[in-house]
Amino acid sequence: MAGYRRKTAFPPKRVLETADVFLPDMVGLTRANASGHAATYNGAEGTVTISAHRHGPYTEVVATTDRLRTSRLDYEVQRLLNRLPYEPGDEGGPGSGEPKLDGP
Repeated sequence: MAGYRRKTAFPPKRVLETADVFLPDMVGLTRANASGHAATYNGAEGTVTISAHRHGPYTEVVATTDRLRTSRLDYEVQRLLNRLPYEPGDEGGPGSGEPKLDGP
């Protein structure tokens, strides 16, 4: 089981909206359940839970998977977190060489 953290300027709702677009498209996961601050996604690649909590101008995002850090799921979760803008005014998005997905 692996866990990842990321600070972002996005509010929790926007973090979860981004995960709703990214995880089904890139890993084939479907959302199993959700609340205002967390969502769990399941699929053939495994399970990931994303939680997002606002602290002042930033949101702390925690992603936990049921796979090893070397799995495809973990790689894609890291890519998702890297797409979130770090500071207010930053543009979130793919790294250089990665295609931009439609959506939030």
